[in-house]
Amino acid sequence: MTNSAYRIQGATGEWEVVIGLEVHAQVVSKSKLFSGASATFGAEPNAQVSLVDAAMPGMLPVPNMECIRQAVRTGLAIDAQINAWSRFDRKNYFYADLPQGYQISQLYHPLVGEGHIDISLDDKNPEAAVKRIGIERIHVEQDAGKLMHDQHPTMSYVDLNRSGVALMEIVSRPDMRSPAEAGAYLRKLRAILRYVGSCDGNMEEGSMRADVNVSVRKPGEPFGTRTETKNVNSVRFVMQAIEHEASRQVDVLESGGKVVQETRLFDPDTGTTRSMRSKEDAHDYRYFPDPDLLPLVLEASFIEACRASLPELPDAKRQRYETALGLTPYVAGVLTAEVETARWFEALLAETATKQGKGEEAVAKQAANWLTSELFGALNRLGRSLEDSPVSPAQAAELLALVADGTISGTIAKQVFEKMLETGDGAAAIVEREGLKQESDTGAIEAVVAKVLADNADKVEQYKAGKEALFGFFVGQTMKAMQGKANPQVVNDLLKQALG
Repeated sequence: MTNSAYRIQGATGEWEVVIGLEVHAQVVSKSKLFSGASATFGAEPNAQVSLVDAAMPGMLPVPNMECIRQAVRTGLAIDAQINAWSRFDRKNYFYADLPQGYQISQLYHPLVGEGHIDISLDDKNPEAAVKRIGIERIHVEQDAGKLMHDQHPTMSYVDLNRSGVALMEIVSRPDMRSPAEAGAYLRKLRAILRYVGSCDGNMEEGSMRADVNVSVRKPGEPFGTRTETKNVNSVRFVMQAIEHEASRQVDVLESGGKVVQETRLFDPDTGTTRSMRSKEDAHDYRYFPDPDLLPLVLEASFIEACRASLPELPDAKRQRYETALGLTPYVAGVLTAEVETARWFEALLAETATKQGKGEEAVAKQAANWLTSELFGALNRLGRSLEDSPVSPAQAAELLALVADGTISGTIAKQVFEKMLETGDGAAAIVEREGLKQESDTGAIEAVVAKVLADNADKVEQYKAGKEALFGFFVGQTMKAMQGKANPQVVNDLLKQALG
């Protein structure tokens, strides 16, 4: 993957875009980072606020070790350094939804150090175009509350349910050079978090959001001044924000101006960014070690237990699907892109192998092709996701077994599948009820073949004179006469015999 693919054409020549992302991922945990209050999304405003979250005098934070465990597991999943000694700092600033007047974060000694994520921009051949994006650190911090400005004509309301919820801030290096690379990175990071189970990756609910750092430079020159666009909550919006912000900076520089280091906001309705405030530096926040919290010291056994708890991750799973199951890089990539797809496929694979009495590698291509074409196509048409599929892996395996043993043809299988979607009934029951069993009785098929050839004597002569393409016509006529229920292999064999 080359960096020359994406350039902004300005009046003074080409400009290169430099991108880094700071992703805030909400940790999957029943309670908050430093209190026992629930961290569940969707409760009534201010229904999940403990005295610690509300910063009542004398309240002391107590670390939630499940949140620490999930952050360590995430670090291990991106092959990062886990720091056995880390520390919490206070980041001091005033905001109406921050009751303490500071945020407990980690600046100088984060829990997780350097790691990386490998991305690909080529779906057809993911291994041919891999780029490694460096990750600088993951630090654990508490979220602020939420201000609501649309509930009252003259006042803003404060909801502190989110106050104190555990976040992992995953900070990339400025290694991305196009909106497409940033999109691929964000999708890959989200997939890893969901595989690990440390964050649900639900960007619509705000449990994963990105701060987008963008600068531009002439190729080969030092980095330019960057801006930070805050809290962008979809992959598409991140890519739009980069595109707009990079073009805006080029226009500023080419008109003789200077890019100001600032914090900006993205407007999804217009696809543009606008200035929010001048960018603060670390010293503006007066960071210092939180006096209420001891440093975190992790034992080697704890880190190893976290490592042992990790599932098979997307890259390893895709590699296994290619080498052990013989799937193409593209199909393997589709099946492993989302953890739900991989789980559904593996359930289908196990059921299919059992029902057909074969090894998983023998049925993998049949199962994978059916899932990625037939089921995905139907779900897309119905506007449903894999999680609420009307057909279960066991039902799908039953349908595939009926095709494999010759009970029904591939064409009839499509009809049966449609009826499964409509009724929720099993494939075997539908085949029995509708009389759709494939006809393999050679006697019955021979009679139809004889009639088709007799009715088309002129085409038989043409075929025998060398027009071999007509063979497909005879197959089609025979299948049509038998309402698609004839075994195609038997039809082919009998036609070859009859046509000499």
